[in-house]
Amino acid sequence: MTSLFKGISEKERYKLFTLLKVHIYTFDVNLNIIPTIKNDNIIGIIDEGNADIIKINYNGDKTFIENLAKDDIFGTSISALYNNEIQIITKEKTSVIIIDYKRLFYEENINKKYFNIFMQNLFTILNDKMKEKNDRISILTNKTIRNRLLEYFNVNITKGSKYVYLPFSFSELANYLGVDRSAMTRELKYMKEEGFIEIKGKRITCLYL
Repeated sequence: MTSLFKGISEKERYKLFTLLKVHIYTFDVNLNIIPTIKNDNIIGIIDEGNADIIKINYNGDKTFIENLAKDDIFGTSISALYNNEIQIITKEKTSVIIIDYKRLFYEENINKKYFNIFMQNLFTILNDKMKEKNDRISILTNKTIRNRLLEYFNVNITKGSKYVYLPFSFSELANYLGVDRSAMTRELKYMKEEGFIEIKGKRITCLYL
């Protein structure tokens, strides 16, 4: 179960689900989550699985927005789900917890200990999500493909090591960085030839560190 309910017993979790009118949906791979859920005033949390938020314009071109893994949060205002061009596509079997966020502000909830623990957990997750968004802004402010790659590596490197493990494909990495995939592939090739990095599958070793 997601860390959203850390410190809350199973009995209290049941009470919390009733209090917030929580719904849990499970989706098979390659399905769009949005048509199933209520789009207005919701918070969604990935309980298990993985999905991508993508934008599809009128020409059918897809732009990667962000990846959603366990504990990641999305919602109407958080992820611009009110935009008809936005889809959330599952990459594997995915379980999603849906909450009506208006119920978070009921005054009587404050007196319940398990609700206050839940809110602390929620704000911790939201704080992590804000950091991820700030990291991406930091990456996208770089003008060259190489500098965007280097900034991405620096932000996502495994602590205490020289390794970066990609959570998605190289095509999705190009979309995340907002660059052409072929141009990014060439830049990675140059960086490898120059001894900056080594690439093995989705593991990238940063030799410049």
